[in-house]
Amino acid sequence: MTAPHVKTLVVACALALAASAAFAQLRIGQTVGVTGAVAATVKESMQGAQLYLDHVNAKGGVGGEKIEIMTLDDAFDVEKAEANARTLIEERGVLALFMSRGTPHTEAINAVLEQHRVALIGPSTGAMVLHQPVKPYIFNVRATYQREAERAMAHLTSIGVRKVAVVHVDDSFGADGLQGARNGLKAAGLEPVAVAKFDRTKPDFAPLLPALQAAEPQAVLIIGSGTAVVEGIRSLKAARVGGQYLTLSNNASGGFIKLLGDQAQGVIVSQVMPASLNFGLVKEATQLAKAKGVDEVSPAMLEGFASAKVLVEGLRRAGAKPSRASLHQALDNLGRLDLGGLVLDYSPSDHTGLDFADLSIVGTGGRFRR
Repeated sequence: MTAPHVKTLVVACALALAASAAFAQLRIGQTVGVTGAVAATVKESMQGAQLYLDHVNAKGGVGGEKIEIMTLDDAFDVEKAEANARTLIEERGVLALFMSRGTPHTEAINAVLEQHRVALIGPSTGAMVLHQPVKPYIFNVRATYQREAERAMAHLTSIGVRKVAVVHVDDSFGADGLQGARNGLKAAGLEPVAVAKFDRTKPDFAPLLPALQAAEPQAVLIIGSGTAVVEGIRSLKAARVGGQYLTLSNNASGGFIKLLGDQAQGVIVSQVMPASLNFGLVKEATQLAKAKGVDEVSPAMLEGFASAKVLVEGLRRAGAKPSRASLHQALDNLGRLDLGGLVLDYSPSDHTGLDFADLSIVGTGGRFRR
Protein backbone atom coordinates (compact mmCIF):
# COMPACT_ATOMS: atom_id res chain seq x y z
CA MET A 1 0.00 0.00 0.00
CA THR A 2 1.40 3.39 -0.97
CA ALA A 3 2.10 6.15 1.54
CA PRO A 4 -0.80 8.38 0.33
CA HIS A 5 -3.20 5.45 0.70
CA VAL A 6 -1.91 4.71 4.21
CA LYS A 7 -2.37 8.37 5.15
CA THR A 8 -5.92 8.34 3.78
CA LEU A 9 -6.71 5.17 5.74
CA VAL A 10 -5.32 6.68 8.96
CA VAL A 11 -7.40 9.83 8.52
CA ALA A 12 -10.53 7.75 7.81
CA CYS A 13 -9.95 5.64 10.90
CA ALA A 14 -9.39 8.74 13.01
CA LEU A 15 -12.66 10.23 11.79
CA ALA A 16 -14.50 6.99 12.49
CA LEU A 17 -13.06 6.82 16.00
CA ALA A 18 -13.99 10.44 16.60
CA ALA A 19 -17.57 9.76 15.54
CA SER A 20 -17.67 6.66 17.75
CA ALA A 21 -16.27 8.64 20.68
CA ALA A 22 -18.89 11.32 20.20
CA PHE A 23 -21.59 8.74 20.77
CA ALA A 24 -19.58 6.95 23.51
CA GLN A 25 -19.46 10.21 25.45
CA LEU A 26 -23.24 10.55 25.16
CA ARG A 27 -22.95 13.87 23.37
CA ILE A 28 -26.17 15.88 23.40
CA GLY A 29 -26.65 18.99 21.26
CA GLN A 30 -28.27 22.30 22.04
CA THR A 31 -28.97 25.40 20.00
CA VAL A 32 -30.13 28.30 22.15
CA GLY A 33 -29.80 32.06 22.58
CA VAL A 34 -26.65 32.26 24.69
CA THR A 35 -26.58 35.88 23.55
CA GLY A 36 -29.50 38.08 22.60
CA ALA A 37 -32.92 38.76 24.08
CA VAL A 38 -33.24 35.58 26.16
CA ALA A 39 -29.64 35.21 27.31
CA ALA A 40 -30.34 35.90 31.01
CA THR A 41 -32.97 33.18 31.31
CA VAL A 42 -30.99 30.73 29.15
CA LYS A 43 -28.03 31.06 31.49
CA GLU A 44 -30.15 30.09 34.48
CA SER A 45 -31.99 27.22 32.83
CA MET A 46 -28.72 25.66 31.69
CA GLN A 47 -27.21 26.20 35.13
CA GLY A 48 -30.07 24.11 36.49
CA ALA A 49 -29.65 21.41 33.85
CA GLN A 50 -25.91 21.23 34.43
CA LEU A 51 -26.52 20.95 38.17
CA TYR A 52 -28.23 17.59 37.65
CA LEU A 53 -25.92 16.40 34.85
CA ASP A 54 -22.84 17.13 36.96
CA HIS A 55 -24.41 15.10 39.77
CA VAL A 56 -25.03 12.15 37.44
CA ASN A 57 -21.59 12.40 35.80
CA ALA A 58 -19.88 12.50 39.20
CA LYS A 59 -21.46 9.10 39.90
CA GLY A 60 -20.17 7.61 36.66
CA GLY A 61 -22.68 8.99 34.20
CA VAL A 62 -25.04 6.60 32.40
CA GLY A 63 -23.68 3.14 31.67
CA GLY A 64 -20.22 4.37 32.61
CA GLU A 65 -20.31 7.18 30.05
CA LYS A 66 -20.55 10.85 30.93
CA ILE A 67 -23.14 13.14 29.40
CA GLU A 68 -21.82 16.15 27.50
CA ILE A 69 -23.93 19.07 26.32
CA MET A 70 -22.59 20.73 23.17
CA THR A 71 -24.16 24.18 22.95
CA LEU A 72 -24.21 26.44 19.89
CA ASP A 73 -25.39 30.04 20.20
CA ASP A 74 -28.25 30.97 17.87
CA ALA A 75 -28.66 34.48 19.36
CA PHE A 76 -32.42 33.80 19.43
CA ASP A 77 -32.53 33.87 15.62
CA VAL A 78 -34.82 31.34 13.90
CA GLU A 79 -32.67 30.71 10.82
CA LYS A 80 -29.54 30.30 12.91
CA ALA A 81 -31.33 27.89 15.24
CA GLU A 82 -32.23 25.66 12.30
CA ALA A 83 -28.69 25.87 10.89
CA ASN A 84 -27.21 25.01 14.29
CA ALA A 85 -29.51 22.01 14.60
CA ARG A 86 -28.25 20.73 11.24
CA THR A 87 -24.64 21.24 12.29
CA LEU A 88 -25.14 19.39 15.56
CA ILE A 89 -26.95 16.48 13.95
CA GLU A 90 -25.21 16.16 10.59
CA GLU A 91 -21.65 17.14 11.54
CA ARG A 92 -21.25 16.72 15.30
CA GLY A 93 -23.10 13.42 15.54
CA VAL A 94 -25.14 14.20 18.64
CA LEU A 95 -27.55 11.59 20.02
CA ALA A 96 -30.33 14.10 20.63
CA LEU A 97 -31.07 17.79 21.03
CA PHE A 98 -31.91 19.41 24.36
CA MET A 99 -33.71 22.52 25.63
CA SER A 100 -34.10 24.69 22.56
CA ARG A 101 -35.74 28.06 23.20
CA GLY A 102 -38.42 29.92 21.27
CA THR A 103 -41.58 28.71 19.55
CA PRO A 104 -40.75 29.60 15.91
CA HIS A 105 -37.19 28.44 16.55
CA THR A 106 -38.34 25.01 17.74
CA GLU A 107 -40.84 24.75 14.88
CA ALA A 108 -37.95 25.30 12.45
CA ILE A 109 -35.80 22.72 14.25
CA ASN A 110 -38.59 20.14 14.08
CA ALA A 111 -38.14 19.73 10.33
CA VAL A 112 -34.51 18.73 10.95
CA LEU A 113 -35.53 16.36 13.75
CA GLU A 114 -38.01 14.56 11.53
CA GLN A 115 -35.57 14.34 8.63
CA HIS A 116 -32.91 12.66 10.75
CA ARG A 117 -35.19 10.98 13.32
CA VAL A 118 -33.55 12.68 16.28
CA ALA A 119 -35.32 13.46 19.56
CA LEU A 120 -35.51 16.89 21.20
CA ILE A 121 -35.98 16.77 24.98
CA GLY A 122 -37.40 19.65 27.03
CA PRO A 123 -37.83 22.53 24.57
CA SER A 124 -38.16 25.66 26.68
CA THR A 125 -41.41 26.73 25.08
CA GLY A 126 -44.99 25.88 25.92
CA ALA A 127 -46.53 26.39 22.48
CA MET A 128 -49.60 24.25 21.79
CA VAL A 129 -48.36 23.66 18.25
CA LEU A 130 -45.59 21.49 19.74
CA HIS A 131 -48.17 19.42 21.66
CA GLN A 132 -51.14 18.96 19.33
CA PRO A 133 -50.95 17.14 17.06
CA VAL A 134 -48.12 15.13 18.60
CA LYS A 135 -44.71 15.87 17.15
CA PRO A 136 -43.03 12.42 17.08
CA TYR A 137 -39.53 13.67 17.93
CA ILE A 138 -40.35 16.46 20.42
CA PHE A 139 -40.68 15.52 24.10
CA ASN A 140 -42.11 18.40 26.12
CA VAL A 141 -41.45 18.69 29.84
CA ARG A 142 -43.04 21.98 30.93
CA ALA A 143 -46.74 22.94 30.70
CA THR A 144 -48.22 24.87 27.77
CA TYR A 145 -48.39 28.66 27.45
CA GLN A 146 -52.13 28.40 26.98
CA ARG A 147 -52.41 26.68 30.36
CA GLU A 148 -50.36 29.49 31.93
CA ALA A 149 -52.35 32.29 30.30
CA GLU A 150 -55.66 30.69 31.28
CA ARG A 151 -54.44 30.42 34.87
CA ALA A 152 -53.39 34.10 34.87
CA MET A 153 -56.75 35.26 33.51
CA ALA A 154 -58.62 33.12 36.05
CA HIS A 155 -56.67 34.84 38.82
CA LEU A 156 -57.42 38.33 37.52
CA THR A 157 -61.13 37.72 37.08
CA SER A 158 -61.36 36.09 40.51
CA ILE A 159 -60.17 39.34 42.14
CA GLY A 160 -62.59 41.47 40.16
CA VAL A 161 -60.47 42.59 37.21
CA ARG A 162 -62.72 42.95 34.17
CA LYS A 163 -60.64 44.96 31.70
CA VAL A 164 -57.55 43.13 30.45
CA ALA A 165 -55.36 44.05 27.48
CA VAL A 166 -52.98 41.66 25.75
CA VAL A 167 -49.76 42.87 24.13
CA HIS A 168 -47.97 40.08 22.28
CA VAL A 169 -45.01 39.41 20.03
CA ASP A 170 -46.08 38.95 16.41
CA ASP A 171 -45.15 35.29 15.95
CA SER A 172 -46.50 31.81 16.74
CA PHE A 173 -45.53 32.15 20.42
CA GLY A 174 -47.47 35.38 20.78
CA ALA A 175 -50.52 34.01 18.98
CA ASP A 176 -50.48 30.93 21.19
CA GLY A 177 -50.36 32.94 24.42
CA LEU A 178 -53.11 35.23 23.14
CA GLN A 179 -55.36 32.21 22.54
CA GLY A 180 -54.79 31.05 26.11
CA ALA A 181 -55.70 34.50 27.42
CA ARG A 182 -58.87 34.55 25.31
CA ASN A 183 -59.79 31.11 26.66
CA GLY A 184 -59.29 32.22 30.24
CA LEU A 185 -61.29 35.40 29.81
CA LYS A 186 -64.06 33.60 27.94
CA ALA A 187 -64.61 31.38 30.98
CA ALA A 188 -65.60 34.58 32.83
CA GLY A 189 -67.70 35.87 29.94
CA LEU A 190 -65.07 38.44 28.92
CA GLU A 191 -62.88 39.42 25.96
CA PRO A 192 -59.64 41.45 25.96
CA VAL A 193 -60.42 45.17 25.88
CA ALA A 194 -57.44 45.62 23.55
CA VAL A 195 -55.01 43.43 21.65
CA ALA A 196 -51.74 44.80 20.26
CA LYS A 197 -48.71 43.12 18.73
CA PHE A 198 -45.05 44.04 18.28
CA ASP A 199 -42.20 42.87 16.08
CA ARG A 200 -39.93 40.24 17.63
CA THR A 201 -36.67 41.53 16.15
CA LYS A 202 -37.36 45.26 16.48
CA PRO A 203 -39.96 45.82 19.21
CA ASP A 204 -41.44 49.33 19.23
CA PHE A 205 -44.19 50.04 21.75
CA ALA A 206 -44.75 53.75 21.06
CA PRO A 207 -47.25 53.18 18.19
CA LEU A 208 -49.30 50.86 20.43
CA LEU A 209 -49.78 53.29 23.30
CA PRO A 210 -52.70 55.47 22.04
CA ALA A 211 -55.07 52.52 21.49
CA LEU A 212 -54.02 50.92 24.77
CA GLN A 213 -54.55 54.18 26.66
CA ALA A 214 -58.01 54.56 25.12
CA ALA A 215 -58.98 51.03 26.23
CA GLU A 216 -58.15 51.89 29.87
CA PRO A 217 -57.19 48.33 30.91
CA GLN A 218 -56.85 47.44 34.58
CA ALA A 219 -54.19 44.83 33.73
CA VAL A 220 -51.92 44.07 30.78
CA LEU A 221 -50.55 40.65 29.85
CA ILE A 222 -47.33 41.07 27.87
CA ILE A 223 -46.34 38.01 25.87
CA GLY A 224 -42.77 38.13 24.63
CA SER A 225 -39.21 37.30 25.56
CA GLY A 226 -36.62 38.90 27.81
CA THR A 227 -35.54 42.37 26.81
CA ALA A 228 -38.65 42.99 24.68
CA VAL A 229 -40.96 42.46 27.67
CA VAL A 230 -38.72 44.65 29.84
CA GLU A 231 -38.98 47.43 27.26
CA GLY A 232 -42.73 46.90 27.01
CA ILE A 233 -43.33 47.14 30.76
CA ARG A 234 -41.22 50.28 31.00
CA SER A 235 -43.10 51.90 28.10
CA LEU A 236 -46.53 51.00 29.45
CA LYS A 237 -45.72 52.21 32.94
CA ALA A 238 -44.36 55.50 31.62
CA ALA A 239 -47.59 55.99 29.63
CA ARG A 240 -49.69 54.95 32.64
CA VAL A 241 -51.36 52.12 30.77
CA GLY A 242 -52.78 49.54 33.17
CA GLY A 243 -52.14 49.02 36.83
CA GLN A 244 -51.09 45.37 36.90
CA TYR A 245 -48.56 43.79 34.53
CA LEU A 246 -48.22 40.09 33.82
CA THR A 247 -45.95 37.92 31.68
CA LEU A 248 -45.37 34.22 31.10
CA SER A 249 -42.89 31.71 32.49
CA ASN A 250 -40.35 32.12 29.71
CA ASN A 251 -39.33 35.19 31.74
CA ALA A 252 -39.26 33.39 35.10
CA SER A 253 -35.64 34.09 35.93
CA GLY A 254 -33.59 36.22 38.26
CA GLY A 255 -31.94 37.66 35.16
CA PHE A 256 -35.29 38.99 33.94
CA ILE A 257 -35.89 40.67 37.31
CA LYS A 258 -32.45 42.30 37.15
CA LEU A 259 -33.20 43.64 33.66
CA LEU A 260 -36.43 45.19 34.97
CA GLY A 261 -34.57 46.80 37.84
CA ASP A 262 -36.72 49.27 39.79
CA GLN A 263 -39.73 48.40 37.60
CA ALA A 264 -39.81 44.76 38.71
CA GLN A 265 -41.78 44.92 41.94
CA GLY A 266 -45.41 43.89 41.56
CA VAL A 267 -45.05 42.23 38.14
CA ILE A 268 -46.85 38.87 38.00
CA VAL A 269 -44.95 36.05 36.28
CA SER A 270 -46.57 32.69 35.65
CA GLN A 271 -44.59 29.60 36.63
CA VAL A 272 -44.41 26.04 35.34
CA MET A 273 -42.37 24.69 38.24
CA PRO A 274 -43.25 24.58 41.96
CA ALA A 275 -41.34 26.48 44.63
CA SER A 276 -42.15 24.49 47.78
CA LEU A 277 -39.62 22.14 49.33
CA ASN A 278 -42.55 19.76 49.80
CA PHE A 279 -41.85 18.76 46.20
CA GLY A 280 -39.01 16.27 45.98
CA LEU A 281 -37.84 17.93 42.75
CA VAL A 282 -37.36 21.29 44.49
CA LYS A 283 -35.69 19.71 47.53
CA GLU A 284 -33.24 17.72 45.40
CA ALA A 285 -32.29 20.71 43.24
CA THR A 286 -31.88 22.93 46.30
CA GLN A 287 -29.59 20.44 48.04
CA LEU A 288 -27.38 20.00 44.97
CA ALA A 289 -27.24 23.76 44.45
CA LYS A 290 -26.19 24.43 48.05
CA ALA A 291 -23.44 21.83 47.71
CA LYS A 292 -22.05 23.99 44.88
CA GLY A 293 -22.41 27.24 46.81
CA VAL A 294 -25.59 28.36 45.03
CA ASP A 295 -28.02 29.82 47.57
CA GLU A 296 -31.22 29.91 45.52
CA VAL A 297 -32.74 27.81 42.75
CA SER A 298 -34.69 30.08 40.40
CA PRO A 299 -37.74 28.85 38.43
CA ALA A 300 -35.66 28.84 35.25
CA MET A 301 -32.99 26.71 36.94
CA LEU A 302 -35.65 24.26 38.10
CA GLU A 303 -37.03 23.90 34.58
CA GLY A 304 -33.55 23.02 33.33
CA PHE A 305 -33.08 20.60 36.24
CA ALA A 306 -36.36 18.80 35.47
CA SER A 307 -35.57 18.55 31.76
CA ALA A 308 -32.15 17.08 32.56
CA LYS A 309 -33.82 14.41 34.70
CA VAL A 310 -35.98 13.39 31.74
CA LEU A 311 -32.93 13.30 29.44
CA VAL A 312 -30.99 11.09 31.87
CA GLU A 313 -33.88 8.68 32.36
CA GLY A 314 -34.27 8.35 28.60
CA LEU A 315 -30.56 7.56 28.23
CA ARG A 316 -30.73 4.99 31.03
CA ARG A 317 -33.58 3.18 29.31
CA ALA A 318 -32.00 3.37 25.86
CA GLY A 319 -29.67 0.43 26.44
CA ALA A 320 -25.95 -0.14 26.96
CA LYS A 321 -24.90 1.73 23.84
CA PRO A 322 -27.60 4.32 23.19
CA SER A 323 -28.32 5.29 19.62
CA ARG A 324 -30.58 7.97 18.25
CA ALA A 325 -33.18 5.28 17.53
CA SER A 326 -32.99 3.56 20.92
CA LEU A 327 -33.15 6.88 22.80
CA HIS A 328 -36.20 7.94 20.81
CA GLN A 329 -37.87 4.60 21.44
CA ALA A 330 -37.09 4.78 25.17
CA LEU A 331 -38.65 8.23 25.45
CA ASP A 332 -41.64 7.31 23.29
CA ASN A 333 -42.45 4.43 25.64
CA LEU A 334 -41.32 6.04 28.89
CA GLY A 335 -44.73 5.85 30.55
CA ARG A 336 -45.16 7.54 33.94
CA LEU A 337 -42.08 9.23 35.39
CA ASP A 338 -42.14 10.92 38.80
CA LEU A 339 -39.65 13.80 38.77
CA GLY A 340 -40.22 14.46 42.45
CA GLY A 341 -43.86 15.26 43.11
CA LEU A 342 -44.50 16.08 39.45
CA VAL A 343 -45.42 13.23 37.13
CA LEU A 344 -45.22 13.16 33.35
CA ASP A 345 -46.38 10.33 31.13
CA TYR A 346 -45.06 9.79 27.60
CA SER A 347 -46.55 7.47 25.02
CA PRO A 348 -46.46 7.45 21.21
CA SER A 349 -49.72 9.44 21.27
CA ASP A 350 -48.79 11.91 24.04
CA HIS A 351 -45.59 13.92 24.46
CA THR A 352 -47.17 16.68 26.55
CA GLY A 353 -45.16 16.34 29.75
CA LEU A 354 -46.27 18.25 32.85
CA ASP A 355 -49.42 20.29 33.46
CA PHE A 356 -48.26 22.32 36.48
CA ALA A 357 -48.97 26.07 36.27
CA ASP A 358 -48.95 28.66 39.04
CA LEU A 359 -48.46 32.40 39.53
CA SER A 360 -45.80 34.41 41.31
CA ILE A 361 -45.27 38.10 41.94
CA VAL A 362 -41.97 39.94 42.14
CA GLY A 363 -41.70 41.18 45.70
CA THR A 364 -39.39 43.51 47.55
CA GLY A 365 -35.79 42.46 47.23
CA GLY A 366 -36.37 41.27 43.65
CA ARG A 367 -37.53 37.73 44.37
CA PHE A 368 -40.49 35.72 43.17
CA ARG A 369 -43.18 35.17 45.79
CA ARG A 370 -46.07 32.73 45.36
